[in-house]
Amino acid sequence: MKNSYMQRKEDVVRDWWVIDAEGETLGRLATKVATVLRGKHKPTYTPHIDGGDNVIVINASKVNLTGNKLDDKIYYNHSGYTGGLRERTARTMRDNYPVEMIERAVKGMLPKGRLGRQMYKKLFVYAGSEHPHMAQKPKEMK
Repeated sequence: MKNSYMQRKEDVVRDWWVIDAEGETLGRLATKVATVLRGKHKPTYTPHIDGGDNVIVINASKVNLTGNKLDDKIYYNHSGYTGGLRERTARTMRDNYPVEMIERAVKGMLPKGRLGRQMYKKLFVYAGSEHPHMAQKPKEMK
């Protein structure tokens, strides 16, 4: 009987990908990014190893939301102090904090714990179309 393949963390080969968020739906973009960060797009996927690639998301400020989510979806933050709850709509987030909006969506789709935090560090989101990672020669993902 043949054993299934288990990747070792020493054997991981990481690529760099650029994903353009312009005109993309937030949730669909986030699932695509989370899949690449986890490494599920590779035949060498192993659940307990961080075998994913680095992902650069550009044009975060031009991401779409379907339906009435721009006005109905609310993002919550709490400072930890009494009365420290802050509420922001998706429209406010997209206009003022587009990077955080995409980062939150992707982070929620990654595993919780040490492995998920390690994967999350490979995500780079930029509001505009410029990014400082040209030296890594990233490939464009459609």
